[in-house]
Amino acid sequence: MAYDETLADRIRRALGPRADVTEQKRFGGLAFLLDGRMFCCILKDDLMVRVGPERYKAALAEAHVRPMDFTGRPMNGYVFVGPGGSRTEKAIKRWVDQGAAFVATLDGGLAKTRVSIRKRTRQSRQQQTTRREQ
Repeated sequence: MAYDETLADRIRRALGPRADVTEQKRFGGLAFLLDGRMFCCILKDDLMVRVGPERYKAALAEAHVRPMDFTGRPMNGYVFVGPGGSRTEKAIKRWVDQGAAFVATLDGGLAKTRVSIRKRTRQSRQQQTTRREQ
């Protein structure tokens, strides 16, 4: 088992029915995404939460929480919550809500970046065509 199925079910219950939340297998675990942006993930029996840079230090000060160091380098704004920190439904709901709340503050994310790149590429092509015509 790559991730804790029981924890996944508990997260689903904490979230309730939401059309804006999807699940996706990532990093050998299961990620939960709000409008396409990951806000938490299960890796083995750990809950990874995207708390954001402003809440990062406060989150690390809590019991059973450590830096998210999936690649060997801690990522600012992401934490691992060990099994002891996700024992109760209340604790899971608090972490999941915190991750979703942070992601909801992000503007456009990747989708907005892709549109911006396409727009700049299109403008560049138009400028090149205009120069050739002159």
